[in-house]
Formats: sequence, C-alpha cells, structure tokens
Amino acid sequence: MAEENKATTKKASAPKAAPKSAGKGHAVASYTPRAKEKYDSEVKAALQKKYNYKSSMEIPHLVKIVINIGVGDATTDAKRLEEAVSELAQITGQKPVTTKARQSVASFKLRQGQAIGCKVTLRGTRMYEFYDKLVSIALPRVRDFRGVSKNAFDGRGNYTLGVKEQLIFPEIDYDKVAKVRGMDIVIVTTAKKDEEAYTLLELMGMPFQR
Repeated sequence: MAEENKATTKKASAPKAAPKSAGKGHAVASYTPRAKEKYDSEVKAALQKKYNYKSSMEIPHLVKIVINIGVGDATTDAKRLEEAVSELAQITGQKPVTTKARQSVASFKLRQGQAIGCKVTLRGTRMYEFYDKLVSIALPRVRDFRGVSKNAFDGRGNYTLGVKEQLIFPEIDYDKVAKVRGMDIVIVTTAKKDEEAYTLLELMGMPFQR
C-alpha cells in the first residue's frame, strides 16, 4: 500500500528557493520567482499578441492563490486539525488560519463557530513559488495523471483545482502522515473571461487535459 502511494516525481527542474536574509546591515540580492520571470518575459507578450489588449494594464495576471483543507474529523479529535494546519504550513511556507462552522448541525455533532478546517491565501512571491511547485513538481506526481480539467473555471476568470492527496507535495513526509487529506486550490486572476484565464494558466505551465 505504501509503495502505491509513493508516486515518483518526473524529472523537472525544481523552483528556485528564495534567498535567505543576509545578516543585519547586509543587502539581500533581489529575488524573482521563476514563474514570475516566465510571466514577465514570455507570457505577457504572448497574451498581448493573442488578444490585442489596448493597454498593458488589461493583460491578465495572477492575483492570489487560496488553499483550503476541510477537516471534518476535527469535531471529534482536535489533533486532526493541528496536523492539517502543520502540513499546510509546510506546503505553503505561510501560517494557515482556521476556518469555522457558520452554523450548528446536530446530525454531524457540529457546533457553530467550531474549527473545521484551515486555509492559506498566497500573494506575491509565495504565490508564484507555490504555482511553480504545483505545476512542475506536485501535479506530475499524481498517479495516472492525465492533466487537470478545463471545465473548472467560474465564469469570472478564476480556476478551482481539487487535489486528493497532500502527499504529492515534496515537503510532506509520507511516513509521518496520519491521514491522507485533499485540498481545494483556487487560483484568482484578473482575466475578465475564462478563455483568457485558461490561456494565462496554460502559458504558465498548467497541464490541462488535451
């Protein structure tokens, strides 16, 4: 069973890590994530050529990425939520916030205000680093991967991707995982149409189904 879940990563260059802070009084070299470099040097021009935008401000770009993990079993075991929070922090490099139930549901032993999940909202450098890792490392590790759906756009240029296992992310140690959990990843863009958002994500490496 363990061997089946340990998917093998295809050979792909890993995203560059952000440089660590130099000591006090020392300047830190400027750092641009690989995905941001690709957007600036290739994607913007390709989008402009395809859609003939009147202004460079119209060219779509990523705004934020929201990753959410639901932890229904936290209602009976608070430790499960702690595990999910820790794993999401490892994956994103940012401290998650807990999500709480909006109303009570007696049949599920759920109380209003009870913590039932966690989420992270990434912007800027961390957003581009996560996107690069998602498309170049994590998704290729999915067993029998044939691409992500083209039909998960919301009509306003945003894309939602469901991941079944946190194990596809390199930061997660399979042997230390108590429970396999899925997550929802929402990629928010400035695109006004889904077609433009699709082109943006495809040019930035999203492996859509053919």
